[in-house]
Amino acid sequence: MIPQLQWPREWARDRPEHPVWFHAGSNLCLDFHGLQQFYVRHPQVRDVFYATTPPGVLASALAAGGFSLGNLFLSARPHLFISPAPILDQLLAKGLVATHEPFMRSRGNVLLVRAGNPRAIHSARDLARAEVRIFLSNPETESASYQVYAETLARHARGFGITFDFLEPGRSGRVVYGERIHHREAPQALHEDRADAAILYFHLALRYTRIFPGCFEIISLDGSADISPAMRKENLVTVYHLGLVGQGGEWGAHLRDFLQDETVTGIYRHHGLERP
Repeated sequence: MIPQLQWPREWARDRPEHPVWFHAGSNLCLDFHGLQQFYVRHPQVRDVFYATTPPGVLASALAAGGFSLGNLFLSARPHLFISPAPILDQLLAKGLVATHEPFMRSRGNVLLVRAGNPRAIHSARDLARAEVRIFLSNPETESASYQVYAETLARHARGFGITFDFLEPGRSGRVVYGERIHHREAPQALHEDRADAAILYFHLALRYTRIFPGCFEIISLDGSADISPAMRKENLVTVYHLGLVGQGGEWGAHLRDFLQDETVTGIYRHHGLERP
């Protein structure tokens, strides 16, 4: 059996003061992360976390007042919401946020392959080869990322003068779709040799090469040697907006100010995102 990738645990403190209980594949939720730098500045907050589930999940949880995580019901109300603008527009229309503003932007999209590039994939052009299996986020459960990836691929195909049959309705035989959380499922699918290449936001692919050294390589969509994607019209850029939930509660304004700090700008830049 191929082992699961060992994702790092990310707490706000170096280690929680309370007992830690988890079992790999069972009692460990990887999409809840500590916010260590904010905790260092504001230790009186006691603890702080951010969630990185697909935005639709969190938007629904915000409207409903909580959500179930397995057998556990979480009723925590967020102070701040970060997402692509269309998601925040929906929350604005429902009166859940008062306003929102541009916060960060992606640096486009790239291909991720296994270390050594066993299928010799050198650009998006190689995705047209019949033997290449492609990982894509799910068009129904993660429509926001799927639309970005599919349109980026379609634009590159037109630039190459080819078509990607797997983007056509009913022609997805070579596609491995994620189920719910593609930023976990994509590297695992490559690791298990169920896919040969995954199209991903550059910042996601960059992180995988860092936390799983020796497992993955980044390939540019246009075939250039620079893995950091060029700002070309073929490569869609996603702008993420930030909005306080209601009036922001006790910590929302503090967190918003913290996220606008130059130190945070540097952290995001290191991880492959930029100010708009």
